[in-house]
This record gives sequence, C-alpha cells and structure tokens, in this order.
Amino acid sequence: MMDARRNSFGHPFANIVFMQREKDIFRVTVVGAIVNVLLTICKIIAGVVGNSAAMVADGIHSLSDLLSDVVVLVVTRIASKGSDHKHQFGHGKFEALATLMMGIALIAISLNLMIGGIDSIWDIIEGKQMPVPTYPALVAAILSVLSKEWLFQITSRVGKHSGSVVVVANAWHHRSDALSSAGAFLGIGGAMLLGDKWTILDPLVSCVISVVIVIAAIKMAQPSLSELLEASLPDDVEKEIITLASNVDGVQNIHELKTRCNGMSFIIDAHIVVNPLISVVKAHDIATNVERVLCARYGNETQLNIHVEPDIDAE
Repeated sequence: MMDARRNSFGHPFANIVFMQREKDIFRVTVVGAIVNVLLTICKIIAGVVGNSAAMVADGIHSLSDLLSDVVVLVVTRIASKGSDHKHQFGHGKFEALATLMMGIALIAISLNLMIGGIDSIWDIIEGKQMPVPTYPALVAAILSVLSKEWLFQITSRVGKHSGSVVVVANAWHHRSDALSSAGAFLGIGGAMLLGDKWTILDPLVSCVISVVIVIAAIKMAQPSLSELLEASLPDDVEKEIITLASNVDGVQNIHELKTRCNGMSFIIDAHIVVNPLISVVKAHDIATNVERVLCARYGNETQLNIHVEPDIDAE
C-alpha cells in the first residue's frame, strides 16, 4: 500500500491566482479604510453639532469598521503565504479565525449600541428631555447610508470572487454600518419632523437595527466556526468527490473519505481500491489521475491525500 500526496500551493498558476487575489482584496480594503476614516470624523462631528447621540454611536461603529479593514489587510497577507514548515497545510485557517473574531466583535458592538439605546429610551420614559437632532446629523446619516452600501457591494463582490470569507465578513461590516445609519436617519428625521415628544424614535430605531446586525453577525460567524472545528464539507460536495474519483479508470471503490475546508481550499483524504495484480507504477498512476480530476474540479490549491489499497476480494 502507498500514499500519493499532492500539495499544490507551490503550483505556478496557483501562485498567480493568490497574488491577484491579494491585490484585489488589498485594493478594495484600502478604499474601505479611507472611506471609514472620513465617515468616522464626519459622523462624530455631525452627531455632536446635530444633537444626535445615535449619530455619535454610528461614528464609533464606523471606527470599528476601520479596525476590521486593518484586520483584513493583515490576515489576507498571512493567508496568502501558502504552506511552510510550521503550517504544512497553508495559512487558510487564519481567515476563518479572523472572520469569527470580526463576527464576535460585531455582536459586541451591536449589543453595546443596544444598551445605549435602551438607556436613552428609559431616560425619555422617566421624563428626561432629550435634545431634538438637527440637519447636520441627518445629512451625515444620508451620506453614510449611500457610501457604506456602495462599499458593501464592491467588497462583497471581491470577497465572493476571491473566495475570502474574511472579506465577505468585512463587507457585512459595511452593510451593518449602512443599516445603523439608516436607523439613525429614520430616528433623526422622525424626531425632527414630529418634535420633542418623538425624540424616542432616535434610540428606538437604533435598538431595532442592533438586533438585525446581531443576527447577521451570527450567520456570518457560523461557517468560520465550523471550519475551525474541522467540520466536513457539505454532503453534496462529498458525494460529488466520490463520484468523480469512482469514474477514474482503474478505481474499483472509494472509502474512508475525510474532508475539511482550509480557507479558500479543500483538504481531501480518501482510500481508493484498485486491482491487486497491477504494478505499483500503475497504481500510482491511477492515484495521480484521481488527484488531477479533483484538482480540475476544485482548483489547483486543493490538497489531497490519496491512499491506495488492493482489492482483497479479487485476490
């Protein structure tokens, strides 16, 4: 029996793909960081001048997005290194770890915003007068919604194209900020339109948006948690792997399939059963053909460990 192992992180074409992937991610993340710096400054100033606590909180939310941009830039560079002596399966798990951390951070930020909104609502119920927001806060909210939704669209597109979960997670940071700003716009606009008695709309809408953000963050973090816990690939993918390998000439059976995800690549371990009377070279060629078929389907960065076994019943 023998093992036929292939690690294709060193493949020239794979290296080109990783380099282009890193450039695309770097470009869109830097654009997002610049926008987040401008929005953070604009929102906090507008919130103070425009008497809107929601807008100040929204500005702090944009600051958290800026920090997530920094995380993406650092993690993407690490994940694109490929394999080395200490990380022989590559650095793909760094993306999953960063995505999980960003999801947790997003939940924490949302809960903090919700607590602040609840405190404001309670103060208003107890009769405390809250200042009515003014136009600077309203304008800042509109600019934030438009710019952050634009960032979500371009970042999400790059994340899906590059297969980077951490970039997709960062895109949802932009979308959460857009939703937060939309809530601030409704609260600020409603309070301005309806007067002093309706200043409660500002914190009330912020609380609702916080719940939406928490739900989105949980959905975003779940796949990354599964990857870190070495969860298998979906059933349909595993069935497809078995079908592809079984159709290779010389493969009589396939079993002991074990799969997992490592960043943008798959790791596949499997035993293939072959005729016990063929030569070692022929058996090796069959295993190599299985690898070629799977790499053609799932990409050159797919990492494979194909174990060859003789068909004992045929002896």
